[in-house]
Amino acid sequence: MSQKININRRVVLAVRPNGLPDKNTLKLEQSAVPKPAAGEMLLRTSYLSLDPYMRGRMNDTKSYAEPVKLGEVMTGQVVAEVVESTCDGFAAGDYVLSGSGWQDYALSDGEGIRNLGKNPQNPSWFLGILGMPGYTAYAGLLKIGEPKPGETVVVAAASGPVGATVGQIAKIKGCRVVGIAGGADKCAHVVENLGFDACIDHKADDFAQQLKDACPDGVDVYFENVGGRVLYAVLPLLNAFARMPVCGVVSWYNLTGLPEGPDFGPAIMGTILRMKVKVEGFIIFDSFPASLFKDFVRDMSGWLESGQVQYKEQVVEGLDQAPEALNDLLLGNCFGKMVVKVS
Repeated sequence: MSQKININRRVVLAVRPNGLPDKNTLKLEQSAVPKPAAGEMLLRTSYLSLDPYMRGRMNDTKSYAEPVKLGEVMTGQVVAEVVESTCDGFAAGDYVLSGSGWQDYALSDGEGIRNLGKNPQNPSWFLGILGMPGYTAYAGLLKIGEPKPGETVVVAAASGPVGATVGQIAKIKGCRVVGIAGGADKCAHVVENLGFDACIDHKADDFAQQLKDACPDGVDVYFENVGGRVLYAVLPLLNAFARMPVCGVVSWYNLTGLPEGPDFGPAIMGTILRMKVKVEGFIIFDSFPASLFKDFVRDMSGWLESGQVQYKEQVVEGLDQAPEALNDLLLGNCFGKMVVKVS
């Protein structure tokens, strides 16, 4: 079902999931299209971003942001078109970056909305390489990882929107870059198209040994967004004074208890202590000064124009396909930045 001018499809959180979200977790509802009041604008969603953090927002637990309430529209960033507006600085036909979530239409007073202009080139890219994932890679690597020429940078989920960008920026900064991805096709893409020095398949039986062989001088920066066995394989390779920016642990998001197997807590903390590792978690919207975003837009726009950074996107057609696509994302069954074409 495509968008209608008089129906607003909304995907709401119906039940809090226990483990991986199932068919009961998110429910597609229909309502009337809302009417903007004075000083408001009506937005029609064009593209919806799917991101791992969404799984955490389904839980009723303390975190960096309020959980989605039951019956509430699922949270998410979108690129939307302004249908009508009496909101200063916005006019019909403008495209905007908004946090209006999994629905066709939304109202806004303009607060926190970024105007992208009438005809932005590659509008969905503002949900990826020119948006939150790209900025996460840029700020986390450069401000926490602090890569230096000749150092070895290891990147988890290297074919994803954050990892792929981290590795390419590290190459620009003169580092040896080793990616970790799931499957031969992803690993080939990371090396052949993104320019990494090596990429190791974490599904391989001898993954840890392959990673060690690819990092003969150890690891100076490990960009963490996966956790699990990938983290455990990297730990013994960390050099003294290594840096570990942490923006996610997607392999653990669906756990309902402690991971199976031995407790690696002592090994993790022991390595941090002995090797004097700097580990810093960050949430992109409040961990860095606002001025850094301007630097990111300037640098990333230049790298894209020059071809120093390549970008891969996976587009899913239809809002009704978003729940299944999110599960694919959480399970690693995606290739590139995943967005839903809603219109």
